[in-house]
Amino acid sequence: MTAPRTFDVIVLGLGPGGEDLAEALAKAGRSVLGIDPHLVGGECPYYGCIPSKMMLRGAEVLAEARRVDGMAGSAEVRPDFAPVARRIRDEATDDWDDRVAVERLEGAGATFVRGAAGLAGRDAHDRVLVDVGGAAYAGEHVVVATGTAPAIPPIDGLAELPRGDLLWTNREAVKADRAPESLLVLGGGAVGCELAQAFARFGSKVTVVEAAPRLLMPEEPDASQVVADVFEREGITVRTDAKATRAAAGGDGVEVTIDDGTVLSAAKVLVAAGRKPNLDIGLDTVGLDPSVRALTVDDHMQVLAGNSPVAGLFAIGDITGRGAFTHVAVWQSRVLTAHLKGDAEPFGGYHALAWATFTDPEVGRVGMTEQQARDAGLTVRTGVAQIARNSRGWIHGPGNDGFVKVVVDAEADTVVGATVVAPSGGEIIAVLTLAVQARVPIATLTSMHYVFPTLHRAVLEAVQALD
Repeated sequence: MTAPRTFDVIVLGLGPGGEDLAEALAKAGRSVLGIDPHLVGGECPYYGCIPSKMMLRGAEVLAEARRVDGMAGSAEVRPDFAPVARRIRDEATDDWDDRVAVERLEGAGATFVRGAAGLAGRDAHDRVLVDVGGAAYAGEHVVVATGTAPAIPPIDGLAELPRGDLLWTNREAVKADRAPESLLVLGGGAVGCELAQAFARFGSKVTVVEAAPRLLMPEEPDASQVVADVFEREGITVRTDAKATRAAAGGDGVEVTIDDGTVLSAAKVLVAAGRKPNLDIGLDTVGLDPSVRALTVDDHMQVLAGNSPVAGLFAIGDITGRGAFTHVAVWQSRVLTAHLKGDAEPFGGYHALAWATFTDPEVGRVGMTEQQARDAGLTVRTGVAQIARNSRGWIHGPGNDGFVKVVVDAEADTVVGATVVAPSGGEIIAVLTLAVQARVPIATLTSMHYVFPTLHRAVLEAVQALD
């Protein structure tokens, strides 16, 4: 390697968290080097959160139009994916060009290098060394924010299918210019369910294959059932407890054999079977196990080896194992930014970690499920309110599937978890996220004003239904 150029902070990976961190510290006057082999901004704006939600918004409009009959007259619906594809290309991704993001980063005062970075031990001053294609850099603080990538499971023949032609991950799916005639989705998690419903509403014949006993396994079983029921009603075939064993070109485009011998065929196969951490970065050069799937960090985002902090090394985002969520990565960035600047750190723990799956209905979630609370040894009370019985849900009519469920620590008399399955469930979960985060007493929740008639009033109804 050449003699290293030194920086106050080096950020490996410029997804939402890394980009936020690099910009904030550069604006604060630190010398910052940001490195990424792909697009500045990462998965969320180019392949994940933003383009997929544009697809889902289009699918939602189609679903609402199909509900006109019997509610407000009559309507003829002709799906066309082209406007969605144009919106993703032109408005969200600039045709997958990150020039604006790079200019914003450099405008903040950071240095940008495009390339694959690796850790390369330490220099004589104990600074962490980073190598990018033979160029050496040294950082007083090095932050690993390399994220994750779509995983291709070891199914016979799957990896050999032509990528983009027969084989899709979420990255190829959001680049599609039309909905395929048929789609086989491997994986019934959040990504698989969202994209399955989106393409189905645009006219694709969709089958979801999930190895687990139900869709959306991290969620409450009742939430999985609601989504499965809606999928069935919308013509999406769901095969649970089914493992793909082989894939090959054939049939309608690709054929996938599952473990009961059934051969399923579709024009495309979409692999949504999890993510793999981008941690092949030379962890062993700084004394870490190179086989780990996540880096353990303390409350300041400093990487730990056992219980000891690794000098000068920090991590944020997906590879910390706290969930592959943009909001977690950016929150961790804020904590680390404050730490490195010597400011008060906004660390609030992970007990109220919340997220949403943007199917229709949406599945909002915070904290523990009922089973997780019981496994943690808590004395549990639960309350459930059905959205269709809520006044606004009843007014809503078709599309009002779902419920609000609260999980309460009976001894502390506080909510420790909640699930909202409903139209705008990802919005309604906000009040319960605050309740879990602040450990709000049940008595306070029952004494609040809840606007009538609203869907969020179902939170009160669920609290009033506590057993």
